Amino acid sequence: MDIHHLKVFSAVYKHRSFSRAADELLLTQPTVSDHIRALEEELNCKLFDRLPRMILPTSEAEVLIDRAQEIIERAEDLKGVLSEFRKDLAGHLIIGASTIPGTYILPGLTASFRRENPSVFFEIIVSDSRAVIDKVAGHDLLIGIVGAKLDARQVHYEPFLDDELIAITSGTFDGKKSIGIREIANSPIVMREQGSGTRKEFEKILEREGSDPGQLNIVGIFGSTDAIKQAVKEGMGISIISRRSVKDELRCGMLREIKINDADMRRQFYIITHRKRTLPHLYKIFLEYLRSNR
Repeated sequence: MDIHHLKVFSAVYKHRSFSRAADELLLTQPTVSDHIRALEEELNCKLFDRLPRMILPTSEAEVLIDRAQEIIERAEDLKGVLSEFRKDLAGHLIIGASTIPGTYILPGLTASFRRENPSVFFEIIVSDSRAVIDKVAGHDLLIGIVGAKLDARQVHYEPFLDDELIAITSGTFDGKKSIGIREIANSPIVMREQGSGTRKEFEKILEREGSDPGQLNIVGIFGSTDAIKQAVKEGMGISIISRRSVKDELRCGMLREIKINDADMRRQFYIITHRKRTLPHLYKIFLEYLRSNR
């Protein structure tokens, strides 16, 4: 059996589309169709039902997909094992990360890892925590680092690094250096989108302290931490943000921290993997590296 057939099958299954699979694999759509047809002939079954404007996996495809991905991963793992034998780690690591770890933690870790293993190439996919968790649960990513523990039974969460959420403002907040959590909830505030780990953790803190997140005076929602910081600088409102993401602005006085005197704002970052996936050798080595840098 040609492993490339299985890679094409896996891409078509993931995208439910021959054309999107072709784009991912840098192939033409007829070539993708030829691979699927050859695999169907070899297995003597139909793998996809071609319907108007969509394709659907057959029951045979549902049985095949986990085994196909396992074969693909074992083949990739073999390359890693042989590279270890040569004492030269090499390969392509794709890591998913929510905004804070993807922007402020992973760049330094991946740079130091590459200094020891210059033949390793990194691709860091930054999204909100919900999207990264969904990609790991859906077999689109093998490892992720996120800032919230969300409901996903297929995903294993491993504590990684601590973080602290803080309130920031561009001014003096009526001359106050500290306020209570309820006062934060009643102030004009700019927030990240619903899938953000930072937002999810702040809403948990509010609920724990007896405040309703639905009653927040949200005056703006932004899709990135940099946009949040800029909105606060322009006086749009206050915000809740990771201390890691704003240390430079605090140091130079571009933003100010408001102490929250009645709530524990600490949180945890997590390394996430799929409970049923076996990591290829290179991923195992990098995971151990992450653990050693906690």
